[in-house]
Amino acid sequence: MSVKLIQEKLIAYKCKSELEENHALREISQEVILAALGRGDFFNFASFHGGTCLRIFYGLNRFSEDLDFVLTKPNTEFNINHYLQKVVDECNAFGYKIEIQDRSKKANNIKQAFSKDKSLGKILQLNYSGKTGRMSNIRIKFEIDTNPPQKANSEMKYLDFPFVSMVNIHDKPSLFAGKIHALLCRSYTKGRDWYDFIWYTSQNIKINYDFLSTSINQQGPWQGKVIIVDKKWCKNELSKKIESLDWEIVTNDVRRFIRDFELPSLKLWSKELFLHQLSKII
Repeated sequence: MSVKLIQEKLIAYKCKSELEENHALREISQEVILAALGRGDFFNFASFHGGTCLRIFYGLNRFSEDLDFVLTKPNTEFNINHYLQKVVDECNAFGYKIEIQDRSKKANNIKQAFSKDKSLGKILQLNYSGKTGRMSNIRIKFEIDTNPPQKANSEMKYLDFPFVSMVNIHDKPSLFAGKIHALLCRSYTKGRDWYDFIWYTSQNIKINYDFLSTSINQQGPWQGKVIIVDKKWCKNELSKKIESLDWEIVTNDVRRFIRDFELPSLKLWSKELFLHQLSKII
């Protein structure tokens, strides 16, 4: 019955290619993992955020790869191994033969783990994956920030697949603030970040400027400079970033994360488009 649930969920995606099917398998696995974490007390201490959060709970069209969490209160001694074993046990009940490796370094505030499953693709009926070559493993990276910036706001959301569970997530203004921090402070450029920026600005979502201020001052080129971020500062810095980017390179990064029907829209990606979206910030 558990494997049947996974199969029915996969069919509902109506995948049109091997890439879409692989993304769907990863996303289904992400939801199973989140539900497993939700069955314990993990979300008493942590909050889910990032692109995958936006995808699963708010319907973002693009696919995402990682599961990103932050602790609600700093605790650099936080041990994730107990929760990783819970994930393994729950996933096994749904046909997975999952392996999780804790790659955390004691001196690093960001705890990392990687999950790998080799078996699910062998027990499901797939239309594309593995037909022209070797079936790829389902790999998912976990990241947990044990010393995150403060002043983010969270809310509880429900998952109803593969069973009902509750997940603590950042609210939309805090998610948007986190995305702007990534746009301005990430050491490399991700087209996925700019795709999300279009989504946020098209939804007229407000920004949690208090959270963005603590994030800007904790990590990135403005670290320790006691910047008070407001709309004027934010728009000015984003404008400079938009003007500086090679939009062909940015566009190429996002192609494999969106479905075919959206690809024509990428032809419009330019500094003019993003400056237009920037004008919508409130």
